[in-house]
Amino acid sequence: MNKKAVCIMSGGMDSTLSAYMMQEEGYEIVAVHFNYNQRTQQKELSCFEAVCEKLNVKEKYVLDMSFFKDLGASALTDSTIDVPTTGVEDGVPVTYVPFRNGIFLSMAAAIAEKESASVISIGVVEEDSSGYPDCRESYILSMQNAINLGTKDETNIEITMPLVRLKKSQIVQKSLELSVPLELTWSCYKNEEKACGVCDSCRLRLNGFKLAGVIDPISYE
Repeated sequence: MNKKAVCIMSGGMDSTLSAYMMQEEGYEIVAVHFNYNQRTQQKELSCFEAVCEKLNVKEKYVLDMSFFKDLGASALTDSTIDVPTTGVEDGVPVTYVPFRNGIFLSMAAAIAEKESASVISIGVVEEDSSGYPDCRESYILSMQNAINLGTKDETNIEITMPLVRLKKSQIVQKSLELSVPLELTWSCYKNEEKACGVCDSCRLRLNGFKLAGVIDPISYE
């Protein structure tokens, strides 16, 4: 029987690389994408679909999490809150979506149990966690413990974070090594046509490409 990995995939660079790394390790990919009423929902979904095609994914889930809109409290899900473009923010950024990764991991755990998958892959990067509490390695490991306590005795799930200690430039380099289709990925928090280039996510991405000495293949304003 094939070993399976449930890969949480946003359509972004980090989670796409994570899925490619799992495939390289011999896992059959069960791809999971969440529509949570984020500003770039349609673009992220189309990127996810395109990446799944490249990976020859046979089993995929696209889950509607529109309740995040009712929750609000984040610039990603509430159109009345501006996405910051100055790059200067102290504490938890306004783009943090309350407990998003915890909710995503809970859903991924349900899918992993159904699919008899031994691994959940998530593309968290500690470099992001200065602002996002749900990207910390210690947090993800505690979620792994909770998931295994709350599932069947024979269910034993490992949450893998292949990028957690990498810098964005290393993520770009690793993506190039594995022929990851970076032109199909999206990072911008604001736009769906051309990336803004000034939100935190675009800045991180562009700086990663710059330090890696290569040109980002997506279009910017």
